[in-house]
Amino acid sequence: MNAPSPTLLAAKDFKSDTKPVWCPGCGDYGVLTLLTRALADLALRPENVAVVSGIGCSSRMPAYMNCYGFHGVHGRALAVATGLKVARPDLTVIATGGDGDGYSIGGNHFIHACRRNVDLTYIVMDNHVYGMTKGQSSPTTEPDWDNALMPGGTGVRPFQPLVIALASGANFVARAFSGDITGTAEIVAQAIKAPGFAFVEIMSPCVTFRPEQREWKELARPSPVPPTDDPARAARRLMTDDGFNIGVLYTGNRKPYQPATGQERKPLNALAQGFAL
Repeated sequence: MNAPSPTLLAAKDFKSDTKPVWCPGCGDYGVLTLLTRALADLALRPENVAVVSGIGCSSRMPAYMNCYGFHGVHGRALAVATGLKVARPDLTVIATGGDGDGYSIGGNHFIHACRRNVDLTYIVMDNHVYGMTKGQSSPTTEPDWDNALMPGGTGVRPFQPLVIALASGANFVARAFSGDITGTAEIVAQAIKAPGFAFVEIMSPCVTFRPEQREWKELARPSPVPPTDDPARAARRLMTDDGFNIGVLYTGNRKPYQPATGQERKPLNALAQGFAL
């Protein structure tokens, strides 16, 4: 993370003039609010922050923020964010996405971003449904969720993001709830400050296609156990987790991956000569 700003800014200073077009009641409104609050609480400046996204409702985030932004292609937010952070380690880089974008077409990038452990933060707004494309089942959808597009449910075991992140080597793993603005802003701030790859799953209800998710406000609760730096202990906790415990689960101490920058580069024609037949 780059140095704090000498002039403190407010959360509104990190919001753009573009009005969000999410559905009324979407949890992503809360994520926008808490993310801008976290950046302000960390005393960062917009010109030192970059938000990268893929495709989906949640991936609109860069347009609504006053900082550098990149709206990429489906599932490739982490590839772009990794390249940006490696090339510009002075920037605070945050990747945002949803459960479809991040765990389906972007699933392989997710695994290897955790393994690579570049110093960036990945925020996934998980609503267990493809909201932008009208309510299909996503990788995290419950197997028995009955809907018009998949009568009777998929019958397929849901993807387990926190388990995958932990097993793949993420240095910081947490779950939060978009309705808890203050608590989740604090978790996101911790993630940004944490060295290496930080993963935050934010439960972000889609009340348009999953109106029953309004109940998440009552189901979400602080985790009864403190964070651990023992991956085995964190894994055991996840095996008995019902998906509604919120808080920081794991904080590791792996050294972030950062190759040397500023080295002399060969011109393209010199590189091409090396492959000439």
